[in-house]
Amino acid sequence: MFQLKEKDRTLVQVLLSSGCCPRCVLRFCCVGIQPAYRLPCKELITELHNFLNEDKGKSEAEEYNQPPCKKIRLQDSKKSDEDSDQHAAAKLLASEGALSDGRFQTCTVCLGILQDLCEKDFVKKVCGEVDSAGHHFSSLVFSVSLPPQLLVREHATWLLVKQEVGRQGSFLTKDDILQLKEVYKWITHPLLSEELGVPVDGKSLFEVSVVFAHPETNGDCHFLATICRDCFRPTKNKQSVFTRMAVVKALEKIKDDDFLQQFPYQLEPPKGSCVVQEIQCTHHSVYVAGRYNKFSRTLPQTPWVIDGERKMESSVEELIGEPLKKMFKVDNLNFSSSGREDVDVRALGNGRPFAIELLNPHRTSFLQRDLKELQQKINNSTDKIQVRDLQIVTREAIGHMKEGEEEKTKSYSALIWTEKAIGRNDIDFLQELKDLKLYQKTPLRVLHRRPLAVRTRVIHNMKVEYVDQHHFRLYLKTQAGTYVKEFVHGDFGRTKPNLGTLMNMTTDILELDVESVDVDWPPKLDE
Repeated sequence: MFQLKEKDRTLVQVLLSSGCCPRCVLRFCCVGIQPAYRLPCKELITELHNFLNEDKGKSEAEEYNQPPCKKIRLQDSKKSDEDSDQHAAAKLLASEGALSDGRFQTCTVCLGILQDLCEKDFVKKVCGEVDSAGHHFSSLVFSVSLPPQLLVREHATWLLVKQEVGRQGSFLTKDDILQLKEVYKWITHPLLSEELGVPVDGKSLFEVSVVFAHPETNGDCHFLATICRDCFRPTKNKQSVFTRMAVVKALEKIKDDDFLQQFPYQLEPPKGSCVVQEIQCTHHSVYVAGRYNKFSRTLPQTPWVIDGERKMESSVEELIGEPLKKMFKVDNLNFSSSGREDVDVRALGNGRPFAIELLNPHRTSFLQRDLKELQQKINNSTDKIQVRDLQIVTREAIGHMKEGEEEKTKSYSALIWTEKAIGRNDIDFLQELKDLKLYQKTPLRVLHRRPLAVRTRVIHNMKVEYVDQHHFRLYLKTQAGTYVKEFVHGDFGRTKPNLGTLMNMTTDILELDVESVDVDWPPKLDE
């Protein structure tokens, strides 16, 4: 039933003798029948035994010509068929390392991954962790992280297989061998789907990942570092240089003879199977976008904390983000926007576009009316901000908010104070200035967080509204990124030209409002 051929008979015996579990035997014999791997280990052993004894003219299958660490003893042909089958199966189970309770000794190649760690009981344990994590999901992707020493053990077994196949005058490449992860997927995916009641889908945004480790054999990789030193370089955020990628590169470079001098064909069965280091449930981020108005001059955009001390009671990010965190059941979020206003600047008009990345949400399925209700809840909870056009967007769509960062325009209104008394005619000339080019050194107030540079910005047009002898309102349409406050007061000459030099007097700014941010995103929603 495994599509094994006559030429595979000796190879099966060699692999069993070297301590391979039955599923690894099938892998190295290039058996690609998925249902075969889902059979219990006992049944697989029996089937392999039957295959080894198909030739009725032989009383015993040929043994491997090198002394094996375990021998496969076949049935006594003189006994009845029924008794001999049971006796031979028991012998084969014993030779395969079956313990008294029916379990098997740990496979020398997969270190138990394709034994108990893919069976129904283990899958139920994983599903228990998924249930306790409390995520809502309609499908999942299942991933496993295997210890890198498995690669070394697979390579050793591959060399053994290559030697045996070569003796038979055949040719086999390493890529012909079935990958351990692929077989693991064949076995576990149907079990997971049955237990959780949802499909396993590689495109799902919800991921269940299991990290395996096998401390007993951690040293298996170490010899590679002395032979292929350039493959193992310390990197940031990596606890060990023996990553899977590094081991793969080393095994591609090392010569067979050099490998076999350090690592044997025949491996003693390990004392125990791999252990589960971690089971993680994570959902890809969900992105929510909208526009906000800010009506307070004492509200920062993001939490204002200096040296661990909070300077303001709240922030735009928190007023919008906290209700979203509760709704989507997340612990953390990332807030971004199309520019930002200072704490004492209001954002009026149609508001400023923003996007929030919700990290590892436990709830993700919401209708637009649910977001509309949340939007209303936010707006009713405070008079400092208002939110509009709240909607779920894709990660790619957020790029529209940042597109043309330098080309987009913004409109402002500012209340200006002048040192000298002014009349209406003294400010009219400002309205005639078009596309005024500014050269702005990084302002002193932001120099602690932005690099020193001279930025060229443009004020496209200005309008004025006279208030009294020392005050007027200035309306500006500017290139994004223009420091309007510095244009008004000059920043000790760091912005040239500035309003003071244009009017030949000292000027300062008393109030500033953002009237519009000319970004056509996110899409406007019907009220």
